[in-house]
Amino acid sequence: MGRSTADLAFIVNLLGERGVAFRSLTEPWLNTTSSHGKLIFDMFASLAEYERNRLSERTKAGLVAARARGRLGGRPPAMTPNKLQTAHQLRAHEMTLHEVAGTIGVSVSALARALKDDPETEGGNV
Repeated sequence: MGRSTADLAFIVNLLGERGVAFRSLTEPWLNTTSSHGKLIFDMFASLAEYERNRLSERTKAGLVAARARGRLGGRPPAMTPNKLQTAHQLRAHEMTLHEVAGTIGVSVSALARALKDDPETEGGNV
């Protein structure tokens, strides 16, 4: 019914506001028709929210620590300076963009973008 415990808690609480109780057929402890079941469910929902918050805090702390070490994150660029230099050499030998991209192992769009943005490309001709 929910993608996670927190999602399930949100759905059950939303239904509860409308007077609908929840009872799991496979988990006997998950039964909001009784005060005991509601207590157990609310405890699990609170633990799920706590864990979600802790995960967020750990992720943010990890990103801060990585930035302090000089890591910016994100995907590494497909076109390195060496690949760009090789691309220029191959293009000088009249190879097509598709051939050059296949040879150096990048997509045609990444190659075209790098050549277009490179000041060494004559007049922006890709």
